[in-house]
Amino acid sequence: MHILAIDTALELCSACVATEAADGSVDLLAQESMTLARGHAEALLPLVERVMARFEAGFEGLSRVAVTVGPGSYTGLRVGLSAARAVGLAAGIPVVGVTTLSALLAPQLALNGDGLIAAAIDARHGAVYLQAMSAGDGIVVPPTHLRLEEAADRLGAGPITLVGSGAALLAAVLRARGIAVDVAGAGGPDIAWVASLGLVADPAQALPRPMYLRGADAQPQDHARIARR
Repeated sequence: MHILAIDTALELCSACVATEAADGSVDLLAQESMTLARGHAEALLPLVERVMARFEAGFEGLSRVAVTVGPGSYTGLRVGLSAARAVGLAAGIPVVGVTTLSALLAPQLALNGDGLIAAAIDARHGAVYLQAMSAGDGIVVPPTHLRLEEAADRLGAGPITLVGSGAALLAAVLRARGIAVDVAGAGGPDIAWVASLGLVADPAQALPRPMYLRGADAQPQDHARIARR
């Protein structure tokens, strides 16, 4: 199975083509990633074209598409989801969604057999998107949007390994409480792990739908409208 993975949920614009090796590992056949605060719409399609140009079988050789579904930037998510659905429709292959939090957690769970692992994405305004898991207990905190103090309450007494753009913010709150914390990374998800999770996802369950976890920052100002006559 060959998969095209796309990530535009946060400040990365990434794509790769990967396949599952005989031993269960994932082989990257082509990949490219760039850091972008904005401009995903202009950058993604040329980036995908460059990645696909390095995959000899082309779009006809793909078996499925994986795309990050959030939480993340509203604009970035729409760009990635639209591109993934377009490729899936044109190639006649399934499209699966991978949550950004899962893609952040997966490599840490693979490395750390014990202990609590938490992915925290900076949601601004003193809040994070949070998910926490452990190998023994599974999901300890489901994907949710929490104030930093509330997130610290949910994570308990530690020790805790944190990853994601909100890791340093949450670590400061936890350390102030005397809780042992290790910040394992503060960047976005590795596109190889998006591909890896996409390869094992069930297309009937992992739907390519956005996971926002909170409302948009920009809200319509209903109180300022002039009443219609």
